Amino acid sequence: MARPKIGEFVNQVKTEATKIVWPTGRQTMQTTIMVLIMTTLLALFFLGIDTVFNAIVGWLTSLAR
Repeated sequence: MARPKIGEFVNQVKTEATKIVWPTGRQTMQTTIMVLIMTTLLALFFLGIDTVFNAIVGWLTSLAR
């Protein structure tokens, strides 16, 4: 595969960089809030699962005494 010359490479990079669409401040804030909400929900879910498994293991170990 042939390598492009440095000048050609820089021009291709500039052309591709003009195609970037940055999110607005509002979109960034909405996405951040959604990530925080989903992270909190997943943390609560795994806390519940962990509590249930802890109770089951505690019950099973109490049977072995």
